[in-house]
Amino acid sequence: MNQSRYRWVIVAAGGVLGCVAIGGMFSLPVFLRPIAQDTGWSVTGVSSAMTVAFLAMACTSMMWGSLSDRFGPLPVVLTGSIVLPASLALASQAPSLLAFQIMFGLMVGGSISAIFAPMMACVTGWFDTHRSLAVSLVSAGMGMAPMIMSPLAAWLVSNHGWRFSMLVMAAVVASVMIPVSLLVRRPPALARAGIAPAGEDAPPAEMSVGQAVRSPQFIILLATNFLCCATHSGPIIHTVSYAVTCGIPLIAAVTIYSVEGLAGLGGRIAFGLAGDRFGAKRVLVAGLLAQAFGALAYVFVRELAAFYAVAALFGFIYAGTMPLYSVLVRENFPLKILGTVIGGTAMAGSLGMATGPVAGGLIYDTFASYAWLYIGSWAVGLGAFLIAMTFRPFPKGETRPEPAPA
Repeated sequence: MNQSRYRWVIVAAGGVLGCVAIGGMFSLPVFLRPIAQDTGWSVTGVSSAMTVAFLAMACTSMMWGSLSDRFGPLPVVLTGSIVLPASLALASQAPSLLAFQIMFGLMVGGSISAIFAPMMACVTGWFDTHRSLAVSLVSAGMGMAPMIMSPLAAWLVSNHGWRFSMLVMAAVVASVMIPVSLLVRRPPALARAGIAPAGEDAPPAEMSVGQAVRSPQFIILLATNFLCCATHSGPIIHTVSYAVTCGIPLIAAVTIYSVEGLAGLGGRIAFGLAGDRFGAKRVLVAGLLAQAFGALAYVFVRELAAFYAVAALFGFIYAGTMPLYSVLVRENFPLKILGTVIGGTAMAGSLGMATGPVAGGLIYDTFASYAWLYIGSWAVGLGAFLIAMTFRPFPKGETRPEPAPA
């Protein structure tokens, strides 16, 4: 198969791997109450495994990204595809809460980060045109996880114990991810020459990892992604609980997530097409501003129909913005260190996501209201927008960024 066609195989592989990996991790909310009821472990203790997983993703993203730069994406993605189901299988047999938090939190989170940054770097490296659309399609695959994997987890745990159900999930993850990971190939430009391609819009070819992580461009992307994810983390995690406090029955409130997820699929495609047409930075900046006001809109809703409307808007926007960070990295950093740089932005995003569960809980416990969560998210979102406005691409033709002062 020629390269122009095989690049879409890489996109499909990335979408499938992301969907199944994220689905395995986000099976925990489905298993949460059955685990607590069967073991006597606290709901807080079990759910904290998700926070641990986000932190593990943050701590390991740059490591996996650097390994993919050095050895290629195939061995790294294959390793993650083996360790993830093994971690789920071990977690299903955990004898204690601490063991569960280690197996599900540290190991599952750490193995998922072996998929995200290497695959995003790989996909962007395969594309010189339609780059925003390509990474958005991979992200759309990840966004389908709650609609494909979560119902499977729910069906399993409704008919079997959580331990058997999680073991089956591990088998499903392994049977899909391991074969699909074998399709992953290093971008042709690196496979042939080991260097980034030259061209009018090529990033600085001689930039080292040290220079990259000290550059204003990298620091701005980190800060923006952290604040961006902190903006939508709280609303994603707490909106169902907020809807229940407004008098909406739980079973109806949960459907708000489905609306948000479906809208997010459309947002990823729409923002990807817009990024290719108008430029990734311009679309990202507009999306960050819209995201801030989308979060604020939750303050003014009380009825289910209004929740649906805001969730559709909010999901469309925040899901659409996320793939554009990888496009900006591809446009501004050498191909040979993309995994490391995208791993860094993923680290910042994971840390931002980890703030939502804790911040929302503290705000509600303090004020007995979620209003300040959404007002705070709006303010943080404006911060992300303002920081993104300061991003400046490396000048065309620049061969090496100025070194940082000693």
